[in-house]
Amino acid sequence: MTTLAHASPLLVLLPGMDGTGQLFRRFDAALHAQTAMDRLSIAYPAAPLDYPALEAFVRERLPRDRPFVVLAESFSGPLGAALRADPPPGMRALILCCSFVRNPRPLLAPLRHLLGLVPFGALPGIALRQALLAPYSTPALQAELADALAQVPPAVLRQRLRAVLETDASRSFARGGLPVLYLRARHDRLVPPANALQILRLAPGAQLLDIAAPHMLLQAAPQAAADAVIAFCASLSAAQETM
Repeated sequence: MTTLAHASPLLVLLPGMDGTGQLFRRFDAALHAQTAMDRLSIAYPAAPLDYPALEAFVRERLPRDRPFVVLAESFSGPLGAALRADPPPGMRALILCCSFVRNPRPLLAPLRHLLGLVPFGALPGIALRQALLAPYSTPALQAELADALAQVPPAVLRQRLRAVLETDASRSFARGGLPVLYLRARHDRLVPPANALQILRLAPGAQLLDIAAPHMLLQAAPQAAADAVIAFCASLSAAQETM
């Protein structure tokens, strides 16, 4: 009988602001090409939920019969922080990808009251491509991004952006003791590079890996990201075997 201690780890993927999970396809393919590690992508409801509600949604869907590592992309960082602060029995580590545990742009916080005026459904595609993909944008990546965002109502995007501007999970994140890997994109135009230094201060012993990529790191540099995740998970398994 397989036990929680000896089962192979599962990689749980928490998506960025689109919440669909479909933007993991390139990264998932890169992983599948070189490892038998199972993956579980948790898509969020297309409803205007705040971080506590999304945390409850995620916790209900986490595996209960095997160990797992959580990879929180961008928007999902505060959810990863909450899980690290109060980890389920099987959680072994947290990977943050171009993410944060508190508002990465604090100067924009006062603008959260004006989000009702932002026409999310009519934002120019070029602005999103520049923010999320430049300078690694390709027609295929642009199409995948547009398709994912088209599935999310503007009210949901508005609520998720408001949640980002209001969040501060740094204290709870610092209380956690699980290993952390931070994947930082060298050309991230949304999350400042110094954000990773905050993560390292809050989680002593956390690992930092820079990858030549834009904010959408997993999509633009899936192979480099897969290599980093596989190596990190292998180090966790090796550490467990020596215990």
